[in-house]
Formats: sequence, C-alpha cells, structure tokens
Amino acid sequence: MTDFHGVFPYLVSPIDAQGRILTDVLGRLASDLIKAGVHGLTPLGSTGEFAYLSREQRQAVVQATIEAAAKRVPVIAGVASTSTANAVEQAKSYQALGADGILAILEAYFPLKDAQIEFYFRAIADAVDIPVVLYTNPQFQRSDLTLDVIARLSTHLRIQYIKDASTNTGRLLSIMNRCPAIKVFSASAHIPAAVMLIGGVGWMAGPACIVPRQSVKLYELCRAGKWPQAMTLQRELWRINEAFARFNLAACIKAGLQIQGYAVGDPVPPQAALSLEERKVVEGILADVAKLEMP
Repeated sequence: MTDFHGVFPYLVSPIDAQGRILTDVLGRLASDLIKAGVHGLTPLGSTGEFAYLSREQRQAVVQATIEAAAKRVPVIAGVASTSTANAVEQAKSYQALGADGILAILEAYFPLKDAQIEFYFRAIADAVDIPVVLYTNPQFQRSDLTLDVIARLSTHLRIQYIKDASTNTGRLLSIMNRCPAIKVFSASAHIPAAVMLIGGVGWMAGPACIVPRQSVKLYELCRAGKWPQAMTLQRELWRINEAFARFNLAACIKAGLQIQGYAVGDPVPPQAALSLEERKVVEGILADVAKLEMP
C-alpha cells in the first residue's frame, strides 16, 4: 500500500526561449533533491507553471521526472484542466508513464456548483488505479472545494490525500476532524511545523526545491516531536515562504535555482522573471539559510 508523507517539492518546469522542456536540467534537479533526502517529487504543481504549458510540454515534464526518480521516491503528477474529459485523459497518460499518484487540480472559467466540482474529481479518481491528492488553492482557483465536497470525496477509495493551500489553518483541522480517512499536506501558505503539529503528514510546496535539506530536517524534527528545535528552524525557513508569497511563484523558485547553478530558464510569458532587486532579496535569504546550523 502506498503511503505518501514527508517533503514533496513542487518542481519547476525548466524551459528555454523556444519552449523546449530542458529535460536534462530537470533530471539533474530531481536527482539532487532525492539525494538531499526528499520523500517524493511533484511535477506540474503551481510552481511547475502547469497553466502555461502545452499537452506535449506537460508530458515531457512528467516523463523526465519519472525517469530521473527511477522509483527511488514516488512521483505525484499534477493533472489540471477546465474540462473533465481532458483531465481524465491526462491522469490516464501519466499513470501509463509510471506516475505513483495524481495531484488533481480544477481549473475553471465559468462558475461551477458543488455537484460539478465533485464530479470532476471523482472522474479523475475513477480513471486511475493510483492514489489521488486533492489540491485546493482559493487564491488562484475560481471554484474551491467546500468542506462538504471534501468530506464526500474522502469516501472514494483512491482519494486519500489533500493539499489545501488556503491560508486558514483552522480549515485544515476541520478537514482532519470531518474526514479522518484523508491525510493532509501543508502548502507554502501554511506554516509546515504547525500543520504537522495538528496532524499533517508533510509538505508539498515550491520552496522545498531550493531548501530541500532544511525542509527534510524540519519534517524529521516534527516527526520526532522536537517542537522547540522544529520551531527554531521553522522561523528561519519562513523567510523563504514570505518571498514565495511576495513574488511570482515560478519566478521566485526559478531565480533561486539559477542562483544555485541550475539553468532552469525564465518563467513562461506573460509571466516575468524577477527584477535584479527582487533577485537580490532571494539571493540574500538563500545565503542566510545556507549558514544555518540545523538542530
């Protein structure tokens, strides 16, 4: 039985000016993250710029990640669409490539009612034989999952996890109380140590791409119940989350990775890369974090 837990970096999608996915760069990043101790990889999350990529580009990102992981850690591939049929097609194709799980994201142009939202996620879960992680992000999604919808979806055999990127930690506790069968991952909008304290199983977020060792150490301290040490480290790492919230998601993490020597390219237009001043902010935070003596 698959058990997803721990630190799952939301991978960037390295891409050149001609739109080619830089699979060698992605492979190197994925391998380095695994060596740093992460527990899994998530291509095509928000940091992966899924909304800006073609079908072929998305496929290339997932395939390169799976090949680089080589079954050392699970790969949970992001599926996102405004169309249920297209989302189902994506989920089936990623499972065929060897994905270990699906991160299900709902894009919406027209407003949707709860019944349609529930149908979308059920259709994805019905189409695959691997675990499904619900992803809800009210900052970016037109149609969010209500607690009632989450509770009903949690009864599905394959819907076993949720990553809730609201800024409401109380909502996470409500999900845990109402849906004991579903496991909760923290997002960068939450304080991971706080989510672990109330019963979370890990952290899925872009910042883990640039601070993987520190993120893994934070998880281990939480698992060991060493809360004073965990919070000391968490306070230092929170500066990364603040930068992530302040700047464009992909631009921030791609700039950080470029500083660390990964030629991941710029965000997909019309998104903009960080300015020189913004990049200096990220560079300064990374330099400080690199000096940390981890408890």
